[in-house]
Amino acid sequence: MGKVMRGAAALALSVAAVGTVGAADAGAATAAGSVHGCPSGAVCIYPGFDWNNDRPSFVYWSYGAHNLVNQTGVHEVLNNQYGGAGMRLWSGYNGTGSVIDSLAAGSGWVYDLGPVNSITLDRP
Repeated sequence: MGKVMRGAAALALSVAAVGTVGAADAGAATAAGSVHGCPSGAVCIYPGFDWNNDRPSFVYWSYGAHNLVNQTGVHEVLNNQYGGAGMRLWSGYNGTGSVIDSLAAGSGWVYDLGPVNSITLDRP
């Protein structure tokens, strides 16, 4: 799929961060606030395959489709929503085409966003 493999040190950092976010329940995620600069309840995209000093380049708050523009290459994607809210990466604009992958609340991964044209934030 669009997931990108990388060096062991960078992968360990990403897995540790995802494990930290994923271990939180809805109440704890709300109380915990931001993770890597991504506010609680948001989905964030970071430039490159690191956390960009905890500064996401895009922060999405509202449910529904969001088109991506000029987002090619490798990016960290973090779903810092809670309460079971998911997100999906789509091949087409406006949440159409095929689902490339999905992220559950409290998870993140590194993706090549070249084939991704939109994301959706989905209600639980």
